[in-house]
Amino acid sequence: MIITKTKVALATAATTFAVGAPLAMAASTTTLHTSLTGKAESPKGDPDGSGKATIKITGKKVCYTFSYSKIGAPNAAHIHKGAKGKAGPVVVGLFAGKAKKSGCVTTTSAIAKAIAKHPSSYYVNLHNTKYANGALRGQL
Repeated sequence: MIITKTKVALATAATTFAVGAPLAMAASTTTLHTSLTGKAESPKGDPDGSGKATIKITGKKVCYTFSYSKIGAPNAAHIHKGAKGKAGPVVVGLFAGKAKKSGCVTTTSAIAKAIAKHPSSYYVNLHNTKYANGALRGQL
């Protein structure tokens, strides 16, 4: 009788681990917050504007939330690779056209992992008609 109970217990434990394994291997989420200013933009952006950005990276999915004030309506937002004070190339396009205060996009695994691993090597910015090169920027 003890052997049967042991076999049932081992079978139950094996099933639990097998079912739970995919959950343990699920992608983790990296959450990044930054303040957005025109002064941080390169070249300088809107001197009166300010805002905040939250970037959440889960696997290849990049989600964003923006709040901003004292700038013209944004018409694009990106994550760029670049050190503080330096302009750099776009690596993730967040939106273009009509302003979106939140949403999600997908990118490559390599880019998502690089941003999550070295966020200070990247920045997020909002563009508008008056400041086509960037109205507000925040280093991640």
